[in-house]
Amino acid sequence: MRFLLASAALIAAPLGAQIAPPTADPFIGTGGEGHTFPGATAPFGMVQLSPDTDTGCEIRQCYGHAAGYRYEDPTIQGFSHTHFSGAGHSDLGDVLVMPVAGDAVPMDPGDPKVPLSGYRSRFSHVRESATPGYYAVTLDDRDIRAELTAGTRVGVHRYRFGGQNAHLVLDLRTSLYNYPGKILWSGLHLRPDGTLTGFRETRGWAPGRKLFFAMRFSAPLRDHAFVDRDANVPYKGFAGPGRGSDALAEKLGRQLEARLDFGKLQTLEVRVALSGVDEDGAVANLDAEPGDFDAVLAKTRAAWATALGAVQIDADAPIRTSVYTALYHSLLAPSVWSDADGRFRGPDDQVHRANGYTVRSTFSLWDTFRAEHPLLTLIQPAQTTTDVVRSLIDSRRYSPDGILPVWQFAGRETWTMIGYHAVPVIADAYLKGIGGFDAKAALDAMVASATYAPYGGLGEYMKRGYVPIDREPEAASKTVEYAYDDWTIARMARAMGRNDVAATFEKRAGNWRNSFDAKTGFLRARKSDGSFRTPFDPTAINYGSDYTEGNAWQYSWFMPQDQGGLFRLLGGDRKVVAKLDAMFDYDNSKLDYSHAEDIAGLIGQYIHGNEPSHHVAYLYVLAGQPWRTQERLAQIVASQYKPTPDGLSGNDDLGQMSAWLVFTALGFYPVTPGTNQYVIGRPFVRRAVLTLPNGRTFTIRADGLSDANRYVGQVTLDGTPLTHSYITHEQIMAGGELRFTMQATPNRSWGSAKTARPYSMTPF
Repeated sequence: MRFLLASAALIAAPLGAQIAPPTADPFIGTGGEGHTFPGATAPFGMVQLSPDTDTGCEIRQCYGHAAGYRYEDPTIQGFSHTHFSGAGHSDLGDVLVMPVAGDAVPMDPGDPKVPLSGYRSRFSHVRESATPGYYAVTLDDRDIRAELTAGTRVGVHRYRFGGQNAHLVLDLRTSLYNYPGKILWSGLHLRPDGTLTGFRETRGWAPGRKLFFAMRFSAPLRDHAFVDRDANVPYKGFAGPGRGSDALAEKLGRQLEARLDFGKLQTLEVRVALSGVDEDGAVANLDAEPGDFDAVLAKTRAAWATALGAVQIDADAPIRTSVYTALYHSLLAPSVWSDADGRFRGPDDQVHRANGYTVRSTFSLWDTFRAEHPLLTLIQPAQTTTDVVRSLIDSRRYSPDGILPVWQFAGRETWTMIGYHAVPVIADAYLKGIGGFDAKAALDAMVASATYAPYGGLGEYMKRGYVPIDREPEAASKTVEYAYDDWTIARMARAMGRNDVAATFEKRAGNWRNSFDAKTGFLRARKSDGSFRTPFDPTAINYGSDYTEGNAWQYSWFMPQDQGGLFRLLGGDRKVVAKLDAMFDYDNSKLDYSHAEDIAGLIGQYIHGNEPSHHVAYLYVLAGQPWRTQERLAQIVASQYKPTPDGLSGNDDLGQMSAWLVFTALGFYPVTPGTNQYVIGRPFVRRAVLTLPNGRTFTIRADGLSDANRYVGQVTLDGTPLTHSYITHEQIMAGGELRFTMQATPNRSWGSAKTARPYSMTPF
């Protein structure tokens, strides 16, 4: 039950062949450091209804519970409605609900080591299952069967009490990374029609975040109690909308809980809708998605069948499950943020209305610009990317700082990570011909973000051509990431005929050279006097130092727009290949990275569990040795992905780790978003059929694929030999067939010519 996504029939593939329905396992990544959750959600849904096995942890301990659930844990505290998929930071876990059976109703979660000490319950994986859009578990301590499903803005619970006295505990005190003072204010209102509404404002990763909910029940409420577990000190800030005299019961406070009593029941269904606007918006969202548990589940399963069916895969079961689960994880964010009526709360904390599009949030852009967003341009309707771009533009319009999002969720900016990576997402969409947004407003927003001097040392960067380490931390990383973002601005501006803007940012795109030390062959941090900072150790990883979540080994390859220029500085193809080999083969036995949580999935100094390395295995192709890329990809896929709870080597980062696998399994990867090129690697599936946004299909075939036949002997596009080591977005969108002939020995001649290589600012 865990692996199969229900479908009415096999999905028909071209040429009369049939491919089995998509399979995905939401438990992949819930153990180890994947940080995914197994609960129920619709594609890009506002609601992520999932079990929480631990809350209230300190920040260091919260890292492993960033998604609320960890496969190794023995108890479930409750089911909350918001979660990140694979984030490197914990937050959310809003509106926690837990069913309780019997006469006594504990109002605290209790000690996980002491059964029945609170409303928390033990559970077993034997009686737990999950598929896209559905989660179920038996709560052993009180013998309650819990099932969850979700629509876009609605989550639905179904609890089977078996005739026991049925209660719900609604706990507004709990949250992921729940430190004292996080809950600023909250409210509960019981309306005359039996609808329970409420809100809370939190100060967590995103400050001043407001969330509202509405809740209805399939059985009448027999009794209830609203309890404030705090001293109820008046709060002079946001006080909530209130329900006034029309509320049967109302409670405001910082530490609110509700006990909801239903008498003896066999089954109780609970429908919960969220809103970032107000309680009435949550009620309207509840009304906009009618239906009981089974109706919502059927609709969401159909939505997942369509979304996952856009990529039809024929492969051996383990890799097929891994790739389909990766595709599933790639379709969880950016999540819907606007209400059904188009209203949404912006970064200015004011309510606005979107016209003609659905607002998205949850932008982990430092991660997802690399492969997650390019994947969406291939397998989702164009409107999805249009919604993303319009959301980014409108966010900048309402931002107090006047720049595009950096790492945003629930409309609130966290200022986490570096760069202005909304820029390549917009440029890549525009250059691929995805319209439906104001290109001039988009370019203006991109330029505004790239010239906002107070942000991340940008003032120094514009003045000096690099970020000085004695003025700004992580300066080496910021210099090269800004330079890449600048290049994408130049590309879009040139395509729009804005040659003045293009010329400025083309010059800035070469700023990576200003922090590259040709003598050592590494990217290094420079001080404001122009000297490189010493001492220098290319393996050193220290947060807040020269590099962002990495070291010189990873960041010395981050100039994807100008690998030709880098290769020349390194001394040519042979020395590049030798340096790449040295990176992958590095002996880490004397290094200790235990202080660096994000450094996972090491293969030498290649770190697959974090994003700066993700394009590096493909650089052998750019050095004229594609067969070496094919070897490294086999090494990475075998060691970093597997169809088990600990099957992700690092946190999924809102779909980026997963998008890497989807692209790589298909046989190509967007090394440089903004070029409209995908670098050829090697496939890991026998056949895949992409249903493209324009209605055409693109088929990938791998003849002779096996563990022994891991090398590409020949590549053809619609029967014609492909002489370049890349394929273009336009070629894919035209439809057709990319066919790989696999063999046991390397083809050392294909793709070796300099004229066959992908784009670079500086020719190879």
